[in-house]
Amino acid sequence: MVLQASTRAALSRMNISEPTPIQEKIIPLLLAGRDVIGQARTGSGKTLAFAVPLAEQCDQSDRRVQALVLVPTRELAIQVAGVTEAMASPRSLRCTLLYGGRSYRPEYAALKASAQIIVGTPGRTLDHVRQGTLDLQSVRFMVLDEADEMLDRGFAHDVEAILSRTPSSRQTALLSATMPEWVSKTATKYMRNPATVEVDADLKALPAVEHQVYTIEKSDKMGALRTLLNRRDGEAVLVFGRTKRGVKRLAAQLGELGYPAEALQGNLSQNARERVMADFRSGASPILVATNVAARGLDIEGIGQVINYDLPDSDLLFTHRVGRTGRMGRAGVAVTFITPDEEPKWREINRSMGGRLTRQPWDTSRVVRHRLRSAT
Repeated sequence: MVLQASTRAALSRMNISEPTPIQEKIIPLLLAGRDVIGQARTGSGKTLAFAVPLAEQCDQSDRRVQALVLVPTRELAIQVAGVTEAMASPRSLRCTLLYGGRSYRPEYAALKASAQIIVGTPGRTLDHVRQGTLDLQSVRFMVLDEADEMLDRGFAHDVEAILSRTPSSRQTALLSATMPEWVSKTATKYMRNPATVEVDADLKALPAVEHQVYTIEKSDKMGALRTLLNRRDGEAVLVFGRTKRGVKRLAAQLGELGYPAEALQGNLSQNARERVMADFRSGASPILVATNVAARGLDIEGIGQVINYDLPDSDLLFTHRVGRTGRMGRAGVAVTFITPDEEPKWREINRSMGGRLTRQPWDTSRVVRHRLRSAT
């Protein structure tokens, strides 16, 4: 593929010399003006797959909004905006970020200053459209990142309202690690003869991730979690819980026991969420206890282990959770606890994974040995 010199230089500064398989297939299609539905395993480089052609095709002399990227979470919006801006700024394209949980004032200023590329969450983006501070009539390039979640019940109404404000002639790209059949069917309402690209998209194939699945009594889970954390050898660990309250409580318990843990959940202020993520990325707090807000899209290097302390509600969430480790071919471990009341849910998840994930009882003697060592 032939890219502009500024794009090649930006990629070089990011130490990227060769495209990943998903980038190699999607970038030429988008540069040719095709609508695209792209599915590839988490950590495969999907963000650059749309950020490169987006930056290539925007016109720096046109001060109107030309590209809009919608993502489901604030954290992902910040991450995607960082990659997009790295590609756009060498071409003097202005990129701005719209997400809830913070003041509107800096967003008003950025939009007034003629931002050409918008990365935002659906709720805040629609707020600006309704307030008249964001005009989408000139959008030529539209991206739904984590498309299966964006078109699901939680976001679908806002996303459809935003799409209705954009020209029907726009180019549209949908990308995700998981793409249920209903997403492709729904997408046909918004796309023109889309090309479908799948790269290593099989949910049953996660070769870089070693799965350890344990049946366990609920009363033994904390002791088992401590045993795993004591063996982490300095690696970053991501622990998934089910509820905001449960995640907050678990992180507090770990902190009281001396573990460098923090919680990430939706009730935190945006400043607190950004601080928690910065501490996790830097290693200042290498144990992150999180709800599913951390399951999608976040590219954090060096997560050696993901622990499903509470089982997720679906095979898609399971895939997104365990995809936080073993990224870009690196090895990772995914540990899953299954309590007796979670048995039906686990059977459904494992069936969708091809029934290949074997399990074993958690050896409570490990916890006993740990307690004995701690007491001496």
